[in-house]
Amino acid sequence: MKFFIDTANLTEIKEAYDLGVLDGVTTNPSLMAKEGISGDEKVKNHYKAICDIVDGNVSAEVIATDFDEIVREGKELAKIDDKIVVKVPMIKEGIKAIKYFSSEGIRTNCTLVFSAGQAILAAKAGASYLSPFIGRLDDISFDGLDLIGQIVHIYQNYGFETEVLAASIRHTMHLVKCAELGADVVTCPLKVITGLLNHPLTDKGLAQFLADHAKANS
Repeated sequence: MKFFIDTANLTEIKEAYDLGVLDGVTTNPSLMAKEGISGDEKVKNHYKAICDIVDGNVSAEVIATDFDEIVREGKELAKIDDKIVVKVPMIKEGIKAIKYFSSEGIRTNCTLVFSAGQAILAAKAGASYLSPFIGRLDDISFDGLDLIGQIVHIYQNYGFETEVLAASIRHTMHLVKCAELGADVVTCPLKVITGLLNHPLTDKGLAQFLADHAKANS
């Protein structure tokens, strides 16, 4: 499973990279705004700064919702760096754009996916990645993890090459369950990745080892 970090914060990205397990980054306009990044040139420069830190793919999201503008924006984003994957919303115009990008060799991440039907459309259009938002489904009393399992099963049935990128990951159990279900990628905040380090028995065991070492060498 690949680990992507869902942020536009360069410090967090660097910390995740230094941990040695980071495979890529996903961002969106909201995350850019959170870091105070606005304006086309500043946004593009920030994407480039992210690409300069990581070795893997960086998802950069279009703002447009009509085909021509999605294509225009996507081409501009793809020019920033070879690591850029154009993030396109799951709408009719988005699916058309994904098909176009696929024919042009531009990788895409179909985002805001909430159903298996949407996942089938994105795969048939040639999306490189598919982003089902499991936390947001949980928020409205649907089991987002069930959707991950369903999509993985469908993709395996038909040999779709689109990678399932589980998004809106809220906690470590989301991440672990996605791994069990066969998601290709998870994207999540840094705290979810570092949360995998934690277990009370590890802390207890280490404290005991250190105490025994101190006693033996006193």
